[in-house]
Amino acid sequence: MKTKEKEKKSVDTWEYKDRNYYLKGNKMPLTYTLPSKHSRRYPLVWFDPELGYERELRYATNHKSIFVDEQEGNVTLKHIVFKNGHLMVPKEKRNLQEFLIKHPHRGLVFAEHDKVVVAEDQFDKLELEVAAMNVAYDMEIDHAEAILRVEVGSKVSGLSSKELKRDLLLFAKRNPALFLDLAEDENVMLRNFAIRATEASIIKLSSDQRTFTWATNGKKLMTVPFDENPYSAMAAWFKTDEGIEVYKSIDKKLK
Repeated sequence: MKTKEKEKKSVDTWEYKDRNYYLKGNKMPLTYTLPSKHSRRYPLVWFDPELGYERELRYATNHKSIFVDEQEGNVTLKHIVFKNGHLMVPKEKRNLQEFLIKHPHRGLVFAEHDKVVVAEDQFDKLELEVAAMNVAYDMEIDHAEAILRVEVGSKVSGLSSKELKRDLLLFAKRNPALFLDLAEDENVMLRNFAIRATEASIIKLSSDQRTFTWATNGKKLMTVPFDENPYSAMAAWFKTDEGIEVYKSIDKKLK
């Protein structure tokens, strides 16, 4: 007696729902037309892992398939237009939704609005913001001044302690990634130390920004390497054997 093999039927797991798409980079032109058929200028192909080769894509409203090799007879083409950076595709237009999933410009020019992904992104940003503000809240005044000097320059010297803490928290909230990078940068404190020493006329930076000297006698301390920020160079020099002694001397004068 022969046994009959059951044919395996592929299960359709497609989720029918309205889908929203947006142009990336916060772009919101009045209209933007997405390429809807393969051309030399806009090659629209998708690699089929089951067949092992690239297949040409084409959006035809009168065909279920989005693949040219499965579209027989006449085709009715239609423009895919984003209005004000947005495109809503109703659940009834499954072929257009499938076309957009496999479109080569997906992820580069446009993306699908996904509430879960948006929520995850927002959570990550809020988590980073909270972490940065916690670090800012517990930070010592000297360190806060050093970081804020990167953001606002010499104006930081005229701020009170309360103003420093306030501006530091606002900076951490506004740009948490940059704030945390600066908070972990060991050279930030040394760079600020060099700037404070210059402002206090303990050391002097030449007009061409190439040489640091003692302000009292003009004795040369160091030469700034070409194409480097002078205070960043001074911060690195403070870590040398000669620089450590100069740092200690300046520190006594600043106190």
